[in-house]
Amino acid sequence: MSKIHSSIISAATILAARRRNGGQGPRLPEPCRPLDVDTALAIQAAVTEQLDERIGAWKCATPAEGRVILAPIHSGTIHDAVPCAAWAHAGQVRVEPELAFILGHDLPVRDAPYTPAEIDAAIVRTHLALELIDSRYSTPGDASFAENLADGLLNQGLFIGPQVDGEKARTTGTMVIRVTLGNGQETRLDGQHPNTDPRAPLYWLAEFLRGKGQGLRAGQAVITGSYAGSFGVPVEQEIAIRYGDLGDLTVRFAQK
Repeated sequence: MSKIHSSIISAATILAARRRNGGQGPRLPEPCRPLDVDTALAIQAAVTEQLDERIGAWKCATPAEGRVILAPIHSGTIHDAVPCAAWAHAGQVRVEPELAFILGHDLPVRDAPYTPAEIDAAIVRTHLALELIDSRYSTPGDASFAENLADGLLNQGLFIGPQVDGEKARTTGTMVIRVTLGNGQETRLDGQHPNTDPRAPLYWLAEFLRGKGQGLRAGQAVITGSYAGSFGVPVEQEIAIRYGDLGDLTVRFAQK
């Protein structure tokens, strides 16, 4: 086993163990910290393998400042019913309001690039969604981008809400997000997608994976960026989130 491969396995073993038990800890030991994107992505893949999980979804964004932004979301952490079990801290789960694009057929590896029209044709449904946020590091702000990329960019799972009009959703770059807690407290957020076109990161993801010899599969969901950053919501309370004119999502979280 090469030294590089050994360090990838060591890093993945630490991160997979923390994912299993919801633990957080210090940064990876210096000998197995990833220093580049390829090593970070190799650690992502090794974590998936160690957890013996299927990739049920992807999170992605168009690259910014030379940073590749993508991470697998494991099938066992994807929910569509309440209560939704999640790792919480101080009684709060951090979430990001997003759209989830569900693929109706595979986008397999091939020589020719995929066109946006081909990727559009593969989308069978669009749903309101919440990315569930958590880190395996106690202080992720102290970790390098590559370390956070290796850890899945703070993802702990995905809650998929109701289906919405796909054509309307694809042109919704801005919307008002209203969050209403079970105690009646309401927060209004001016939501804006990081891209003008919410599907643009999906187009990038399909091409990036194709170039790496990896495709997308029917049934997988793809989320492409938060409309309102991340914020905490309490466990054991009904939470209603209105996504502008697209619709409403209701969820209740339970502490794992």
